[in-house]
Amino acid sequence: MNAHEVKKILVVGPAWVGDMVMAQSLFQRLKQQSPSVVIDVLAPAWSEPLLARMPEVRRAHTLPFMHGELKLIERHRIACRLRAERYDRAIVLPNSFKSALIPFWANIPRRTGYRGELRWGLLNDVRQLDKKMLPQTVQRFVALGLPKNAAQPPQIQFPQLHISSGSAQAALSALRLEHPSQPLLALCPGAEYGPAKRWPTEYFADVARTKIAQGWSVWIFGSAHDKTIAAEICAQAGEECVDLSGRTSLAQAIDLLSLTDLVLTNDSGMMHVAAALGRKLVAVYGSSDPGFTPPLSSTARVVWLKLACSPCFERKCPLVHLNCLREIKPERVLAEMAALIPS
Repeated sequence: MNAHEVKKILVVGPAWVGDMVMAQSLFQRLKQQSPSVVIDVLAPAWSEPLLARMPEVRRAHTLPFMHGELKLIERHRIACRLRAERYDRAIVLPNSFKSALIPFWANIPRRTGYRGELRWGLLNDVRQLDKKMLPQTVQRFVALGLPKNAAQPPQIQFPQLHISSGSAQAALSALRLEHPSQPLLALCPGAEYGPAKRWPTEYFADVARTKIAQGWSVWIFGSAHDKTIAAEICAQAGEECVDLSGRTSLAQAIDLLSLTDLVLTNDSGMMHVAAALGRKLVAVYGSSDPGFTPPLSSTARVVWLKLACSPCFERKCPLVHLNCLREIKPERVLAEMAALIPS
């Protein structure tokens, strides 16, 4: 089937916030190749607010599973429902066996994905991943939307989330917040992957104190899992910090983040959201590699020491000391902030 004959595509989306943001670069490329193509995304329910802010996506089909669940009967039922959509092509972004089942059972004629665990037969447009040619996750996603013989690495268009005019105001009203008149700093101190990605809490508090003294407002974003961290930052930085951790839905967090002037974040899903919102941001990396999953933005600065022990990609520091993050002092981060927004 030629690219111009493809009218409807089902993309099986990834399971992490940051990866879903990066997947928008694939959606953008598919639309560039064929502006009339319909793109639907099969993904976890939590991703709906993200996909709703991607104009390239028509519809989200949600997967009612916990991360890692197989549930073959439920997957087959979903596939049977999707047959009526008559998709021309499926692009499977995860590398797992289970992620390729629904497109196969849905009788989608062309099913594209990288060679992964036990997927022969489930996929019929199998790609061999060259990690040296495609070092970045976003490049790997976009390459799946191109012909096999396309030049690599592909050119990347940065993700760009679209916020409706009234959604940010609705989020402010729902949380009884006012948009401050002074510059607004967002702190994103969490990282779902694990503590080896989290810059020390006391360092976040130090930055918050400094920016508050300079006349800034500070909002702390995070899930319910980040409430302890956020509370510690507020206790150390003062009452001027507004703790939003656990108080917002993902949709509200995205919309409120769009109001901020500067974002300080770990390598996390919220980092990718902030980048896709066009926010100026400073991203702190420890156990992970900014060459693999960088913030996709021209207004982002990355702080990474690149120690001999990093990137280790571990959830917890295997050497216990966490020097890859502890040796990044607040002064260094504040200097990067000042370069983005001079006082």
